[in-house]
Amino acid sequence: MKVEQIYTGCLAQGAYYLENNGEVAIIDPLREVQPYIERAEKDGAAIKYIFETHFHADFVSGHLDLSKKTGAPIIYGPNANPSFECIIATDGQEFKLGNATIKVIHTPGHTMESTCFLLIDESGKATSLFSGDTLFLGDVGRPDLAQKAADMTQEDLAGLLYDSLYNKILPLSDDIMVYPAHGAGSACGKNMMKETMDSLGNQKSMNYALNQPTKEAFIEAVTDGLLPPPAYFPLNVAMNKKGYDSIDDVMAKGMQALEPEAFETAAETTGAIILDTRTAAGFSQGFVPRSINIGLDGQFAPWVGAMIVDVKQPILLITDEGKEEETLTRLSRVGFDAVIGHLKGGFASWKSANKEIDTVNRITADTFKNEIQIGESFILDVRKESEYRAEHVEEAYNKPLDFINEWFMEMGNQNETFYVHCAGGYRSMIAASILKSKGIHNFKEVAGGFKAIAEAGVAKTDFVCQSKLQKA
Repeated sequence: MKVEQIYTGCLAQGAYYLENNGEVAIIDPLREVQPYIERAEKDGAAIKYIFETHFHADFVSGHLDLSKKTGAPIIYGPNANPSFECIIATDGQEFKLGNATIKVIHTPGHTMESTCFLLIDESGKATSLFSGDTLFLGDVGRPDLAQKAADMTQEDLAGLLYDSLYNKILPLSDDIMVYPAHGAGSACGKNMMKETMDSLGNQKSMNYALNQPTKEAFIEAVTDGLLPPPAYFPLNVAMNKKGYDSIDDVMAKGMQALEPEAFETAAETTGAIILDTRTAAGFSQGFVPRSINIGLDGQFAPWVGAMIVDVKQPILLITDEGKEEETLTRLSRVGFDAVIGHLKGGFASWKSANKEIDTVNRITADTFKNEIQIGESFILDVRKESEYRAEHVEEAYNKPLDFINEWFMEMGNQNETFYVHCAGGYRSMIAASILKSKGIHNFKEVAGGFKAIAEAGVAKTDFVCQSKLQKA
């Protein structure tokens, strides 16, 4: 029996390849499906089933394309009602995979259709639990995303999740391996471990959610501290439920290479956002005016979703040469299919054409230390509130990047030069590019972020002035 986890770091997502006796099941596939097809061909096997643990909110699954290309049926658990043909399994239903068996365990709570899949080997022993967003390592799925439960509160859903976990999952054997759909960095939970697989027994002993004395305590624990979900989440759910364009068509459209003149015309006539995926350092030195920088070298796809939000928004790309296909693939994973082309030759061609360019005033941490006056200079910290609470520059204000569309206008009222930083420089450059696109230019962005600032010896504290916290 082969069980392979295919983990994608930028999404903190795990898909699974299961093979037994020439038959393959894919669980929660990513948008680009060719690797699964090629993997099965390498094994001399055929893809028999495509299992979906739920309607994903944080990425667009490849279930439709994979089914179309292989003929394998798509299988959801109870309560799913998609717009396409699939198998809606019953709780406890079993599917044969070679000499092994995959058992359906309906576990509502994260969403109403959430389902775990239990792998039973040839001897009848349960070996692996593919837990989707029901059970993570160190956490459980957030109970506030269910699209079909508008008449239910997050507390109601948390109660269902408790019943699912305590009545159906905890009774399973300790030696079963847990394979979740996500790990640390995903917005689908709040306390996930960096590990991507673990024994159920270890989770029973250390996962806070599995060690609550009462149902009421569980509900309070799993709902405490939940941040608002990214705005693109329901759009991804809709795509997974209703369907989407073929990945092949999306790639063909986005791979159109536009000369600088054509690129400029497209930007002026289509309402497209210009997305520049180069590094923060490269972007700061020169970019097409009003471009938004979200670098491929960071948590690219989630930040695209959080910043652009509308998956139907037309996009024009600027990438490092040779990175066009990778960028399109990573955009498609979160449903941003409306890329209408990319700048041929990258930013260098724009510069060579003598087109207008803009820059970001990026300074070192040492320069920051020498220029600021604590208590007088306006210092903008765009990290998460939890990061700010742990430690921050004295008198800095916290305005998390996640909520920039709510607070950027405040920055237009700053008459003096202000300073922007994050943890390492990735998020602050995103913020800088957005501020510039909104006509706000009187700021300096700090390279290396808080880490470099702390190393430079700038005064810092862990005390939080509540009036300076950005409220969601």
